Amino acid sequence: MTDSYKTCRGGPLYVRTMTPRLDAIGIITADLAASLTFYRRLGLDIPAGADSAPHVEVTLPGGQRLLWDTEDVIRSFDAGWAGSRGGDRVGLAFRCDSPAEVDAVYADLTGAGYQGHLKPWDAEWGQRYAVVLDPDGCAVSLFADAAK
Repeated sequence: MTDSYKTCRGGPLYVRTMTPRLDAIGIITADLAASLTFYRRLGLDIPAGADSAPHVEVTLPGGQRLLWDTEDVIRSFDAGWAGSRGGDRVGLAFRCDSPAEVDAVYADLTGAGYQGHLKPWDAEWGQRYAVVLDPDGCAVSLFADAAK
C-alpha cells in the first residue's frame, strides 16, 4: 500500500478526544397516551401526568433513558420527517424472570387488547420468547432463560 492514507506513519492518524456513549433510546409515537399505557403494563415507572406531554423521559435501572416523542414534536424540528419506512429497525426486549412469566406477560398484554405477533415458544437459542406489538406497531420482545 503506497497511498499515504493507507499507511500509518509514526502513530495513529486519529486521536479520539470524545467518548460518545449510548444514553437514551427514543420512541416516536402517534398516540402518546396509548404508548405509555402499554409500557406501563410492562412495568416501566412512567409518571401518571405524562400522558398529555409532548415529550416523556424515564430513567431505567442502570441509568439508560427511554424517551417518547409525539410525531408532532418530531415534525416541529424536522419538517421533512415522513415516519417509519420499511418495518422495524430497532426493537425493545424485556427480560422476564421465568418462562412462565413470559407466558403471563404475553397473556396480560394480548388480553388487554394489544396485538400478539409471535406467541410464546421455546426458542432454539435457549430462551422462552414471545413478541407483542406496541400501539404504534413496533415489535416488543419478551424473553427469559429456558427452564433447566
